[in-house]
Amino acid sequence: MNDSIPPCEDNQYYEAHVALLLESYRRLLNQPLLEAVAGLPLGQRAFEAGFALLSHNADDDPLFNYGNRTALDLFELSWQELIGMPSRFSAEPVNRQERERLLAEVGSKGFIDNYSGVRIAKSGKRFLIRRAVVWNVHDSQQNYYGQAACFSDWTLLP
Repeated sequence: MNDSIPPCEDNQYYEAHVALLLESYRRLLNQPLLEAVAGLPLGQRAFEAGFALLSHNADDDPLFNYGNRTALDLFELSWQELIGMPSRFSAEPVNRQERERLLAEVGSKGFIDNYSGVRIAKSGKRFLIRRAVVWNVHDSQQNYYGQAACFSDWTLLP
């Protein structure tokens, strides 16, 4: 995967990675995150979805490896700025300990579906996300690839 190029037709919108995220979600939550639509590639649908979708790898200090257009816009980042950035930077330093607790809980339970927390955009704007789903990403052989999150409920904070 040449992840320096944003999702587009030329790289099939990183369909293989998106499929891994969505299949992990379906297995853990027993429901699809996105329904199949004839004629529209799944990778493109995920990238253009009206909810934020992000993932990070399995490193000790996890690095973002995917963000859809909604997430990029919300965090005010380009694809090149997001990919490879430590995911801990999506939270303000004061909120990072709570974020670490959340990720540990997801690690032990497989997913949570009611996370709320404050995140920060590149410009310093803060926003509250509510009812986020965070889940472990595994392939069909249970190889661990990291974690993903999606949310559609957020409010900009003063």
